[in-house]
Amino acid sequence: MASALFRSPFFVLCSFLIVLAGTMPGDVRAAACGNDSAGFTHWKTAFAKEASAAGVGRKGLTALAGAQYASKTIWADRNQKSFKYSLEKFMQVRGADTIVALGRKRKARNPAFYSSLEKRYGVPAGVLLAIHGMETAFGNFMGDSNVVSAITTLAYDCRRSDFFTPHALAALKLVDRGAISPGSIGAKHGELGHTQFLPGNVLKYGVDGNGDGRIDLTDEADAMASTANYLRKKGWKRGRGYLLDQPNFKVIRQWNAAGVYQKAIAIMADRIDR
Repeated sequence: MASALFRSPFFVLCSFLIVLAGTMPGDVRAAACGNDSAGFTHWKTAFAKEASAAGVGRKGLTALAGAQYASKTIWADRNQKSFKYSLEKFMQVRGADTIVALGRKRKARNPAFYSSLEKRYGVPAGVLLAIHGMETAFGNFMGDSNVVSAITTLAYDCRRSDFFTPHALAALKLVDRGAISPGSIGAKHGELGHTQFLPGNVLKYGVDGNGDGRIDLTDEADAMASTANYLRKKGWKRGRGYLLDQPNFKVIRQWNAAGVYQKAIAIMADRIDR
């Protein structure tokens, strides 16, 4: 029992807090990144100081203490194939024809919902449905990875630590707020919900789409409204085109770094909206 206690998240959290108690505000340094699991436990102790200084509370620190090194996340991050595919191959692999067909049916089934989103945010249904279909097959698969473990592993990993560290802090703050739990499940890179928002984007762009007073990206209405809000805040121009070389394509480019992904969204959205 003693050895189990020493390995428990509660014991690790207490250790974090003892260290934090002796740390002066100006003594917070960036936790050192690593390229394998060996330094992850030590990194969590150092990162807890950063998190506390950034406003993360006890619940978030407890979630950090319980985070595990996510080997599958690292493998996925280092073996991405989308950047290597031709547009034709990418659309074939991702099932573009199926996404378009299902997107048209969903739009026809609930036109008032998508019309209300376009009226409020200026983003047409086809774009939202193409993203929804591409990201999670319209909510049928929203991930199989622990969000906190995945995002903190990426913040620790030297490959893209600067990019993922703010999202790791955001995930811990979402735990503090009760928006997610330490056991919440998402995609391999810690993305959440129907359209796979990174935690920092949930904090910045998430909106309550169903009027229940909370933001939950596993709820379709919240996810669609948040996606439309994200695009609007990124510069979407109401009534302007979104195909390649049209004004809103530069906004679609901010959704995903892969050029084939960006073009696929625009093409499928156009087919859905026709």
